[in-house]
Amino acid sequence: MLRQWLKRGPGQTLAFMAEPDVDQLAETLVAFANTDGGTIVVGVDPETRSLGLTLPEEVEDALRMALARTRPVVRTEWSMEQTTSGPVVLIRVPRSTELHSLDDGRVLIRSNIHNRPLSGDAIRQLAATKSSGDYEAEPVPGTSLADFEPDIVDEYRHHWEERQRRTWLGTTEELLLAAGAITEDKTPTVAGLLLFGKDPQFHLPQAELDFVRFEGMEPRGPEGLPGYGRRERVRGPLARLLERAWDLVRQEMRVEAVVRGLQREERLEYPPFAVREALVNAVAHRDYRLTGRRIEVRMFDDRLEVTSPGGLPGYITLDNIVEEHFSRNPRIVNGLYQWGYIEELGLGIDRMIEDMLAAGHPKPEFKATPFSFTVILRNRRERVTPLSRRDWGVPLNPRQIRALEYVEREGRITNREYRQLCPDVSPETLRLDLADLVEKGLLIKVGDKRGTYYILK
Repeated sequence: MLRQWLKRGPGQTLAFMAEPDVDQLAETLVAFANTDGGTIVVGVDPETRSLGLTLPEEVEDALRMALARTRPVVRTEWSMEQTTSGPVVLIRVPRSTELHSLDDGRVLIRSNIHNRPLSGDAIRQLAATKSSGDYEAEPVPGTSLADFEPDIVDEYRHHWEERQRRTWLGTTEELLLAAGAITEDKTPTVAGLLLFGKDPQFHLPQAELDFVRFEGMEPRGPEGLPGYGRRERVRGPLARLLERAWDLVRQEMRVEAVVRGLQREERLEYPPFAVREALVNAVAHRDYRLTGRRIEVRMFDDRLEVTSPGGLPGYITLDNIVEEHFSRNPRIVNGLYQWGYIEELGLGIDRMIEDMLAAGHPKPEFKATPFSFTVILRNRRERVTPLSRRDWGVPLNPRQIRALEYVEREGRITNREYRQLCPDVSPETLRLDLADLVEKGLLIKVGDKRGTYYILK
């Protein structure tokens, strides 16, 4: 573990200190407690990352004096690890449900590798978030360990061991307790049920996700009728919910051919990382206390909107959302991090912006209300306005409409290209779709066998 930390360097939840400095310790304790928690490694030079010589007694004395400067006192645990260069002390600070300050009145938060003081408005916003409680840690009445899916727990353990590069030597119950998935009396928590439950939405129906694909750029079609061509409700433990949500968006994304030199590449309508990050953020940071509201993924021809219930958490605002990080649900965030859905805390928004710009799209848009947060990914590439079923004059399924739009845009379509448009549909069903379009007089079949393609009649 220590070797991994030395390689990774200091960050949102990790700080290095060559010597136990009381002032620096006190500031870091408060900053970690107010943000996502973290670990302070004493005996490591943060610049060279070489191990120094530290006496545990000195660290204990400095920690005692530093804790005396925190209001209220920050909860900590510390341990010692022997290295070839001497002992290193690890001070672990859990995320706190209270607002902590120093004895001089400063309230600090962790911002990447820095401890940053907050202003008055940000302090009030953080205090309001803290006072609302730690909902994800609450036990779910009427549940037991039998409500967990063993395969999901085993999968989590496998990912945890890969991420930590060591084998979990404890029991399954100890693993769940460490993850915040159960209480001391083995009752599943909200976070535990969402991460590992067989059917989390039976107890927490607000944890469902709604996916809607609209035809066009507005939610309403002709004569004010709903304009969607596909609507699905997704449920299950969060890892499966994310996988299914990504699959749905992927199925509905257009694919275009890009020629680089002599190579022909296929590029999705939106950068995959940007889409996944929007979905992961919605699942990880939504306010699960809000019942009757689900995460909504709404797909239009010109944009993708991902809306999660609950306003921005903690001291996060639209102005600092790129630079700062605060988790409303740190146990869920840690679970998704161990799973590999979150690479490193605080860097997802940056890369989402970079990937969108690199793909030729505008920067993502962020909209916040007191009860919701929305990420909008826009696609500025020119598009043919899709025609409705009525425009074609005959009843068509959504796949056939996509095929006709593709032919309008590209001039023709092959069986292979149609399978790429609809990767989760059987080849036989797609063959029948194209044959039906020929029979209805909308397409003409050209060529034979592997050379077959279809054009508009």
